[in-house]
Amino acid sequence: MGVKPRVLVVDDEVGVRRALERGLAAEGMEVVTAADGPTALRVALTGAFDVVLLDIMLPGLSGYRVLQRMRADGVRTPVLMVSAKDGEIDQADGLDLGADGYLVKPFSFVVLVAQVRALLRRGGGARRRLTLGKLVVDRGLREVRWDGQDVSLSPREYAVLDVLASRAGSVVTKDELLRAVWGDEQAATRNAVEVYVGYLRRKLEAVGAGEVVRTIRGHGYIASTSDLDSALGNK
Repeated sequence: MGVKPRVLVVDDEVGVRRALERGLAAEGMEVVTAADGPTALRVALTGAFDVVLLDIMLPGLSGYRVLQRMRADGVRTPVLMVSAKDGEIDQADGLDLGADGYLVKPFSFVVLVAQVRALLRRGGGARRRLTLGKLVVDRGLREVRWDGQDVSLSPREYAVLDVLASRAGSVVTKDELLRAVWGDEQAATRNAVEVYVGYLRRKLEAVGAGEVVRTIRGHGYIASTSDLDSALGNK
């Protein structure tokens, strides 16, 4: 089974969030939701999404400002703006700020899915940099830095961190890590996952990044920060 596309849905209406979460999950996507602008920004700045569905009218910070900050910080995630406003000026504003598409409420779910899939096809290089606080994973160069300092990892340790960081704030099970990092290697077991997560943790701890990768007992592992945990309601 391939890696599911990861979509951030941002809307202040709980009914809309739930409907989109259910619908997109049924289409084979992993969905994370946010209800206000500041939360959306904190989550989106990780760069750990393939597409962001971003409502314009949000509490705390408008969708325009969220998009503006994302682009200013170098986050290239494709963004589909969603708005109850139907006007050329509104669409132009969003596109000028770096949006990749625009959808007016009420919209057809079929049309939304088609637009999301189009952005997924076009956005191949969107997740080149993953950011978790001071930790940066440069996927193009396959390099890891903590507060500007290089973190030396073996290829396998890097692969484990890459999988966890690409799903920042979400739990990744041992079986998911095993499939993603070891693939079809028959000799690999869940024990190998535990061993390499341990290796990775020790190297992160050595540079002061020991809190980034955590064990969620009975479930798996998570790469996160206190700020991201707060935004997503993680415990």
